[in-house]
Amino acid sequence: MVSVTSKDNIFIFEIKGWHKIWALESKITIPKEKILEAYQNKEEFTFWKGLRMPGTEIPGFITAGTFYKKGRNFWDVMNKKKAIIVALDNHYYKKLIIEVENPEAVMKELNSK
Repeated sequence: MVSVTSKDNIFIFEIKGWHKIWALESKITIPKEKILEAYQNKEEFTFWKGLRMPGTEIPGFITAGTFYKKGRNFWDVMNKKKAIIVALDNHYYKKLIIEVENPEAVMKELNSK
């Protein structure tokens, strides 16, 4: 699970609980201008997430960490129904695929211009 907060046009994606250990990451900070869009697309949740470096994947349970598939992506997902995809421009990660408490509210906040 990831919580998303904003401060001074910077979004802070904070990885919660044990997910920090599984993802080998605790916080990702991204300037608002680097966020292209936030959306949901079930077709992007394929069985193969990419080459894992570093991270954790237990199929059907959790995908967390850095995965390389058409670029470097960060995953932290257990429940696909609450997962969103955040496309980034010119950032260390190409996409963040993360599970959040309220997907609709987070997408609305990230997509606000």
